[in-house]
Amino acid sequence: MKSSSSEAVMPSSLSSRASASSVDSSRQVAQTAHKPRRNDMAWKWLFRAGVSILVLWVLVPIALLMLNSVSTPEQINGWPKTLTPALSFETLDFFWHYQGVISALGNSLLAAVFTMVIAIVLGAPAGYAQARFVFPGMNAYRMIIILSRAFPMPLLALPLAVIFIQVGIDDSILGLAMVHATLALPFAVLITSSLFMGIPVELEEAAWLMGCNRWQAFRRVVLPLAAPGITASAVFAFVISWNEVFASAILTVENRTLTAFLVQSLSESPAEIKYAGGLILVVPALLFLFAIRKYLFSMWGISNR
Repeated sequence: MKSSSSEAVMPSSLSSRASASSVDSSRQVAQTAHKPRRNDMAWKWLFRAGVSILVLWVLVPIALLMLNSVSTPEQINGWPKTLTPALSFETLDFFWHYQGVISALGNSLLAAVFTMVIAIVLGAPAGYAQARFVFPGMNAYRMIIILSRAFPMPLLALPLAVIFIQVGIDDSILGLAMVHATLALPFAVLITSSLFMGIPVELEEAAWLMGCNRWQAFRRVVLPLAAPGITASAVFAFVISWNEVFASAILTVENRTLTAFLVQSLSESPAEIKYAGGLILVVPALLFLFAIRKYLFSMWGISNR
């Protein structure tokens, strides 16, 4: 009887020990799960450091440009440098009232807006057709779009100048915008094509079943979903036109854009005048990006309040 009772007690003790050990192991697993891994922390710090370097890479030149634009010539050319400018707006005022600056700024804005409209009006339908239809030579068509950027602008500037003179659109904002649109159009087609591929075709089919034709389904269903991506491609076209200088310098004489005007007029100017010109060149692009920032944020799913 004693042996049987001891045998009965031993399994219970073993089971209790096993349960206790399982509880301890589960606690250890839970504790280790809550502890951040060293590799994850290292990657997070590395990611933060990389983002900080990129932000500084972009913001530091703009900050130095602004500081030098509102500094006196003695501060710009003197040593040691200071981060507290004298807030002298004489250079900016002189540059702003310089003959031809306001007209060149207006020409740059018009050319950029025309380029943006042409690139979107032609690029968005081409991207939609490339995403929704299967046609012979589709892959070759995509390759041709990419290869169109392989031709350098200096190689095309003189033939384009001859053609524009023959047509009668030389030294005009419209002709310059057409050239800039040829530079931005391949990117607009590729961006909108990848964008439309990400929108399910079942949404359009559901709109067709509700009585919409293809155009109505595109306008009411697809276009609102694609608006952030189309806005991003429009921004890209605007920036390409705003920063382009070679075609403007070759194809225009009196109607020069601001970049071509700065290259022509400020090549031998003092440093403070160049800083003022750079600031006036940068500020409109920054204001444009700030005005449409909510569309850019919504492209990546970031809400803007």
